[in-house]
Amino acid sequence: MLDVEGLSLSPADRELLRQPAAGGIILFSRNYESPTQLADLVAEIRAVRSPPLLIAVDHEGGRVQRFRNGFTAIPPMRQLGHRYDTDPVAAIALAKTAGWMIGAELRAMGIDLSFAPCVDLDWGVSEVIGDRAFHKKPAIVAELAAALARGMRDAGMVAVAKHFPGHGAVVADSHKRLPVDRREFGDVLDDMQPYEILIRQRSIGAVMMAHIVFSETDALPAGFSSYWIGNQLRGQLGFDGAVFCDDLSMQAASAYGSVPKRAALALAAGCDMVLVCNDRQAASATVASLHDYSKPTSLVRLARLHGTGNLSRESLLASDVWRKASAQLRRWSDRPDLELDA
Repeated sequence: MLDVEGLSLSPADRELLRQPAAGGIILFSRNYESPTQLADLVAEIRAVRSPPLLIAVDHEGGRVQRFRNGFTAIPPMRQLGHRYDTDPVAAIALAKTAGWMIGAELRAMGIDLSFAPCVDLDWGVSEVIGDRAFHKKPAIVAELAAALARGMRDAGMVAVAKHFPGHGAVVADSHKRLPVDRREFGDVLDDMQPYEILIRQRSIGAVMMAHIVFSETDALPAGFSSYWIGNQLRGQLGFDGAVFCDDLSMQAASAYGSVPKRAALALAAGCDMVLVCNDRQAASATVASLHDYSKPTSLVRLARLHGTGNLSRESLLASDVWRKASAQLRRWSDRPDLELDA
């Protein structure tokens, strides 16, 4: 999964995206100017290949929402957790509404996938996770994430849980350096519990791995680790969906060779798709290195992630369900975010 620089595809973008190893594209804020421009860009991407590339974006809500002007503002997930502490029924309903809005507005633009929800526990130490986390209690995280996933599914979008096995207990930002979690395996089980519940309920279609070394368990970061992917996620938890390795250009991955070597590590460990972002030279080298790579089971898993439904943006915005959901989310955003001990 690759990225592009601007608001439309360049000839170089098209050439890269036509390569056999290119399977998807992730969009960023720099790729968005307006709904009309985004629709044109998505149409360009769709025209590059048949079957079409997966089109994804990070659109969780709060500070991780790439498209803003013209899209409904989704509050950070921590606010849902705080609401759950006072009114669980209302919080679950809001989570489903938020998931539906995320999915519906993106699907109306032809986007397949949002990398959401973030199911890391709110241990109170990770700045990069922070208010992206629902709650510190695993069962509450799972319940809210499942509701959000139901809303996304109703809108025609599969949910992607991240960052397995858990990013919430480390201080370091993996975009900047490699975090090391020194807890014993038994202490990580709480972080894995939301995944166990979501997988058992078949609420999610994909998982994104964490660029974190759990040093008491394996010397490799989770995204390069056959122990975490094969033994734990697939073996112990029984997950049969797609597994994404987080961006291989992040500093957390820099100690593991060139980006093509990192991609080979992640794929050998069991990832179905790797992300290479913000480094065109590395992206080109990685695509070239994987020219002859093929894994049929990965292709099947990834094919299940394409969005469904074809409601136009105009029809969506004119619908009663969108208007009601929009009003509900505005009222939620306007509520004071109370800090409660739970």
